[in-house]
Amino acid sequence: MKKKQLKWSVSLILILSMTAGLVSFNNDQRNFEIVKNLDIFYTLFRELNSYYVDEIDPGKLIKTGIDDMLESLDPYTTYIPESELEDFKFMTTGEYAGIGAVITKLGDYVAISEPYEGFPAQKAGLKAGDKIIQIDGKDVKGKTTKQVSEMLKGPANTKVELKIERPGVKKPLNIEITREKIQINPVPWYGMVDNETGYIVLNNFTQGCSRNVKDAFTDLRDKQGAKKIIFDLRGNPGGLLDEAVKIANLFLPSGTEVVSTRGKVKQWDKVYKANRQPVDTVMPLVVLVSRGSASASEIVSGALQDMDRAVLIGQRTFGKGLVQTTRNLAYNAKLKVTTAKYYIPSGRCIQAVDYSHRNEDGSVGLVPDSLIREFKTKNGRPVYDGGGISPDIKVKQKKYGNITYALVMQQMFFNYATDFTLKHPSIPPVNDFTVTDDIFNDFKQYVLAQKDFKYESKTQEMFDEMKETAQKEGYYDAAKEQFGELQKMLKLDVNKDLDMFSDEIKELLGIEIVKRYYYQKGAIQFGLKDDPELEEAKKLFSDMNEYYGLLNGTIPSHAGDRRSMKN
Repeated sequence: MKKKQLKWSVSLILILSMTAGLVSFNNDQRNFEIVKNLDIFYTLFRELNSYYVDEIDPGKLIKTGIDDMLESLDPYTTYIPESELEDFKFMTTGEYAGIGAVITKLGDYVAISEPYEGFPAQKAGLKAGDKIIQIDGKDVKGKTTKQVSEMLKGPANTKVELKIERPGVKKPLNIEITREKIQINPVPWYGMVDNETGYIVLNNFTQGCSRNVKDAFTDLRDKQGAKKIIFDLRGNPGGLLDEAVKIANLFLPSGTEVVSTRGKVKQWDKVYKANRQPVDTVMPLVVLVSRGSASASEIVSGALQDMDRAVLIGQRTFGKGLVQTTRNLAYNAKLKVTTAKYYIPSGRCIQAVDYSHRNEDGSVGLVPDSLIREFKTKNGRPVYDGGGISPDIKVKQKKYGNITYALVMQQMFFNYATDFTLKHPSIPPVNDFTVTDDIFNDFKQYVLAQKDFKYESKTQEMFDEMKETAQKEGYYDAAKEQFGELQKMLKLDVNKDLDMFSDEIKELLGIEIVKRYYYQKGAIQFGLKDDPELEEAKKLFSDMNEYYGLLNGTIPSHAGDRRSMKN
């Protein structure tokens, strides 16, 4: 017996020694590959620097190499040099020091697009449409928005002097502004959309945003009489994980799992639970989501769906379920590196499983059935992975005509609104203001007078391609008359197309005009006047049997439809 045990012991020692040797060999081999390739990179760069025909910028060249290397991994692992740390800080905290305004390129100059209400730019009298000519005596013609932004930012309580050109004012104006610490409110507006329904918009998951959401919710419930809540996460790109957990905790009982993370370094794996007393676990709740709702937005909406706490309305979300950790590098640089994936309470991973089928905006595209697995919510409703969160009630995403896109991109709405404010010192309150036929017709004449306004039709592009192909293949002559008739029908007519897409044009024009008088809050309120997801939410709240039926599974939802993953 002892001999047998000794034999097994010797065998085990040999196996462990061989395994350790293999691991050691693999590690040595890996380390050798790393050292070898770094040496190759260094010698290659040295040769380039010494012998390349033109002068090179070492920093720029290295950053290009780093960026391309990281891009081959995933879109979210990025290198942050010291020069970009302020922008990175703003993304995570929503905080910076400056004048508090959005800027935009306008011809050769940069102009004020929107001064934030209550911040230095607005208090100093800057208006949307003001063209920045000089900053602290330095001409800024030809500079990019990023370059101008860097000149406008600076330590709090320091002064910056702007020379601006204002439409309707003959001489340039000199305006001195004292920079302040700018903290953008992540909840730009909340209020009542009917007698019983409160509405909260959250733009980003920045530091402290859970407190803003909590304050908005309690004000709506305790002071404004809200008995139902619509929480708008459409277009919210996400942000801080801790804030997502805190916001989910507002509506979920203490101890409820919200999200877990799993990655290569197992000791970093973690389960995040609601650890505070919620503010409300029973009030009917709808969450609005879109293709632009990503990361932390998907954690909150997915956790609330998995725990059958809220009905989701909108479009399938972006599908970003990757965790990034910031690591310090030499010379104050940082690496934002993907270290894990998010998993919501049902066990679903938010991350799109197939990188090769993405929409143009990067969101989840077609997901093959073979890559989709079924999971269950707390009440047993079927939900699926494959990328993003599929809503319980799907609303087709609003699509705009080509002419509308052209009007936005060529700043027709922006420029007209600037002229409009010169002629109209005030407008009615947001809820009473409409883009009348007179305003719309005036806008039409404004656009028609712009000789450089151009836009393309996808149908026209396809027709031109078909015509060219027909000519090459010899079919064109036989159908020349038909091609001519079709070309007449497809000929772009700005006047006709402005009328054809008048509803959506009036909507965007109204938002831009209202923003000049009532800032971002007013623009949001005006945009809700004809909002399909909002109307769907109000319709659902008018039939609470349907609301609770969706949550308990007696009424099927889109979230449990495998086919919805393809839409």
